[in-house]
Amino acid sequence: MNSFLKFLLVFICFGSFSCAENGTEDHQQSTLFEAPIFHKSHETKKIDAPFSDAVQVGNLFFLSGQIGMDHSSRELVEGGIGAETRQTLENIKAVLQQYDLQMTDVVKAMVVLDTIGDFSAFNSIYTQYFPQKPARTTFAAKALARGAKIEIEVVAVKSGTSKIIHGESHN
Repeated sequence: MNSFLKFLLVFICFGSFSCAENGTEDHQQSTLFEAPIFHKSHETKKIDAPFSDAVQVGNLFFLSGQIGMDHSSRELVEGGIGAETRQTLENIKAVLQQYDLQMTDVVKAMVVLDTIGDFSAFNSIYTQYFPQKPARTTFAAKALARGAKIEIEVVAVKSGTSKIIHGESHN
């Protein structure tokens, strides 16, 4: 299991707990755990997929990896890394919109390229979609799903949700 996946597992299991200090007047002891919500796909052809398009824990949304597939035809778009990168990012945007999120809500991206030689071409398009510069990991791996040249997964934060910190509600 790579380091990023281990981090996510630990974060999901323990990162959503909020514990206050004991014995002070300013803080109440409380524990908060928000169970994950496994959202079904908005794409009717993916309803029976063995994964969720998005998993929500509190105001965090963990999106499954997307590839450059045109969901109306269920085929990879033609045109190489540029076309696949653009379609991948549009697919991410479509999933985010289902939860009233935007590309600017993305705080972390993990990018897998079929070949690291495509880095420059991918990056020139990626930067157009993410001007806020979310944290990112990029690496190359052989044999991506369906022969894709790129796969991107993201984590987004929904702003404006109520948070509980040290037993107090904060908006």
